[in-house]
Amino acid sequence: MRAFTLSDFDFDLPPELVAQHPATERTSSRLLDGTGDTPVDRIFRDLPGLLRSGDLLVFNDTRVVKARLFGEKPTGGKLELLVERVLTGQEVVAHMKVSKKPPVGTVLQMVGGFSATLLGRWPEDDGALFRFAFESPAGEDPYALMARCGHVPLPPYIEHSDSAEDESRYQTVFARVPGAVAAPTAALHFDEGLLAQLEARGVQRASVTLHVGAGTFQPVKTENIAEHTMHAERYDVPEATQRAIAECKARGGRVVAVGTTTVRTLESWAKSGEASGDTRIFITPGFAFAHVDLLLTNFHLPKSTLMMLVSALAGYERVMALYAHAIENRYRFFSYGDAMLLARQD
Repeated sequence: MRAFTLSDFDFDLPPELVAQHPATERTSSRLLDGTGDTPVDRIFRDLPGLLRSGDLLVFNDTRVVKARLFGEKPTGGKLELLVERVLTGQEVVAHMKVSKKPPVGTVLQMVGGFSATLLGRWPEDDGALFRFAFESPAGEDPYALMARCGHVPLPPYIEHSDSAEDESRYQTVFARVPGAVAAPTAALHFDEGLLAQLEARGVQRASVTLHVGAGTFQPVKTENIAEHTMHAERYDVPEATQRAIAECKARGGRVVAVGTTTVRTLESWAKSGEASGDTRIFITPGFAFAHVDLLLTNFHLPKSTLMMLVSALAGYERVMALYAHAIENRYRFFSYGDAMLLARQD
């Protein structure tokens, strides 16, 4: 196995191919079928014909929260918080965007009529994030405050402010467990009608939870990718899903991971033996997959850890060729873009 560097995962992407809005209908996005010897251009609603009775689709059922909150310091300086996770009680962990960091103990006045007291850095004293205690006159918990006062945390490459369209479409139709600051975007292409077609075909369904963090957009800064430190994300593999995967394998079906977050969850469980916890798994070419046979995924940022993950699963040369095909054929990229179906290369 060759030694890969960061530059190996770079490519030129015309900026106009970065999707700024979702397709008119969820299932009308394009689907690049990369499972065969040559790429095939399809529409996402063709997916049922590419799967077989007995296959198991595994979705990430995390729910995006309106994690962007705005406020000001006692001095009047403006700031923005991006809530990464909710702790116990009224405490949260967040990124803070501000010209000058306020001292510990500062009470921030947030848009929407609540306060956020800075308790310190997280984790411990030298972490990159900050811990806050929220307080509102009505005693609302952090989830209620975000729902009332927050904004949809759109990715940095989407250039417009969040709207009612984003509130609806930057969320999967089966989102259940609140906690993500980014959507599991491959699953955005599914609607209830397509799910019903898949069920009628005999394709089964299970779910995991991985709360996608803002670190998913964190660039890799070292040419030696082994020196990159992955961000932590919380995950859970329910017992029902563990059984469904075992039964799928026993009957000769294929486990189809919907999105890289599902891959990270299933392979974290396989690697650690723990069905829930925090994961920093970093999947690069040479990784031995334990569960995933097929991957349904959107197109990812150049030089990203997700480019490395899909290359590990489907093969570097194949993935780079598929990306070249997608660019030549004007596929739409990133969160609101089109999708691709990949098979594991053994």
